[in-house]
Amino acid sequence: MTKPIRIFIVDDDRDLAESLADVLEARGYEVELAGSGEEGVERFRQTDFDLVFMDVKLPGMNGVESFFEFRKVKPDARVMMMTGYSVEQLLAQAIENGALGILNKPFAIPEILAVLERIKPQGIVLVADDDPDFAASIEVVISDAGYEEVIAANGAEALERVSAGRIDCLVLDLNLPILSGLEVFLRLQEAGKAVPTIIVTGHRPEESADLTKVRAMAGGFLTKPFDPAHLLSVIAMSTR
Repeated sequence: MTKPIRIFIVDDDRDLAESLADVLEARGYEVELAGSGEEGVERFRQTDFDLVFMDVKLPGMNGVESFFEFRKVKPDARVMMMTGYSVEQLLAQAIENGALGILNKPFAIPEILAVLERIKPQGIVLVADDDPDFAASIEVVISDAGYEEVIAANGAEALERVSAGRIDCLVLDLNLPILSGLEVFLRLQEAGKAVPTIIVTGHRPEESADLTKVRAMAGGFLTKPFDPAHLLSVIAMSTR
C-alpha cells in the first residue's frame, strides 16, 4: 500500500502550526514541526519529507533562505511558502527557484488540502528489468498515469531498493542478471520486505514448483509483449 505523505511545517507560530498538524494528521498524513529556519534545515537533512509548508517570516534564517538550503539538500524539494506579510521580492525569488506557490495567512484548510491533492503521488513503481528499451517504453505510460518510476537493471539492485523501503509496487522480470527475479522475490518474502509484485516474463516455459508458488503469491503475471493498459490496471489494483 502507498505510504502516508510526510509533511513538514516550519513556522514559529506554534498555535497555527499545531492546529494545521491536527487537521492533517486526522486525514492520515504524517506531520512534523519546526519553529525556526535553522531547526527546519537541520531536520530536513535527516528526514525525507514529501511536502514542506514554510513560513516566510522566521526568526534567524528566514523562510526563503531556508528554502534555498532545502533545495541544496534535496533539489526537487516541494515547498509551499506561507506569509501574512508583504514580501513580494523574497517570494518572487522562491517562486523563481521552484517553490510550489504562496499561501496567504490566514488561509482556509481547503486551500491546504488542495495543495496536497495536487502533489499527492499515485505511488512509486520499481521496474526491475535489464532491457533498457523495455524500461524506457513503459516509463512514459507509468509517469503519465501519475506514478513515479525507478529502475533497477539487475536483481541485486532490485533487492536493495525494495529492502530500503518507499517502493509501492515492483514490476519484476524473471530473467535478471546477478540475482534472478525468482531469487529476488523469494528473498524479499523471507525478509518480510515484500511489496505488491507483478511478475514479467518473455516466454512461457514449463513452470517449476517454485515459480508456480511465486505466480500464485504475486499481484499479477504478465508475458511480454503486453498491453501497457493491462500493466496499469494491475499496478492500480496492487497499490490500493
